[in-house]
Amino acid sequence: MISALRHPNLVKLYGCCIEGNQLLLVYEYMENNSLARALFGPEDYPLQLDWPTRHKICVGIARGLAYLHEESILKIVHRDIKATNVLLDKDLNPKISDFGLAKLDEEEDTHISTRIAGTIGYMAPEYAMHGYLTDKADVYSFGVVALEIVSGKSITKYRPKGDHIHLIDWAYVQQERGNLMDLVDPRLGSDFNQEEAMLMINVSLLCTNASPTLRPIMSAVVSMLEGRTIMQVPISDPHIPADSLNIKSTGYCVQEEESSSQSLIASMDQQFTASSESGADLYPTNLDSEYWNKRE
Repeated sequence: MISALRHPNLVKLYGCCIEGNQLLLVYEYMENNSLARALFGPEDYPLQLDWPTRHKICVGIARGLAYLHEESILKIVHRDIKATNVLLDKDLNPKISDFGLAKLDEEEDTHISTRIAGTIGYMAPEYAMHGYLTDKADVYSFGVVALEIVSGKSITKYRPKGDHIHLIDWAYVQQERGNLMDLVDPRLGSDFNQEEAMLMINVSLLCTNASPTLRPIMSAVVSMLEGRTIMQVPISDPHIPADSLNIKSTGYCVQEEESSSQSLIASMDQQFTASSESGADLYPTNLDSEYWNKRE
């Protein structure tokens, strides 16, 4: 099914092997590894993404998701959109990969029933907390990745600071203060298009709205990023208050506050940690010797 998907912004699957313990997927070769390595890799990593390249990558990811959700004969929810699952070819064109958690959306205007799996930080709240999965979960994940592209910061490595607890929250704090430009990666200096950066930030905030109905579809995201559609400024602070959910957030962990939440939290913890698909990246950011030894 995955090999039938053909789009410039999706990695091509050429074949597979299931003989004995040789469980292999054969993808097209992507010379520049992952977006995560380019953004968050070692300081001595030679690949530095300038602003035009970041903008091209963001638009390309949006096009790939629009194809999966709206244009392909097979309507697919990827379910694990993140920077490590976006690969870069020799010309730094982005291609979405790793369909290990993907779900076929066979029913229109309803959610997909499935166990919760994915990567904490990129998961939409309605899916992480209630198991409600639609293509809007991918839209949320895209919004997180778009903010990572602008800021150069990883949501999984971001540490709570003062009055904000995670990368998305930091963005809304900066929006309230009228300092959205402070989100832009300082490594870019002044060499970036401020209008495009502001647009990308606002699109990311729109896509990460806590309400899935207020998130745009991906074709609309593409249109906004390409400047063909004028977007409305996203609603400030749309996140669901932790008090109303009887849970409290501490960084990236969710801790039980009331016994009524215990089964949900235990279930989520078990699924997050037990799922090999969501527990490890196919394309780690740091290709150290330990990684290669494990592969051997």
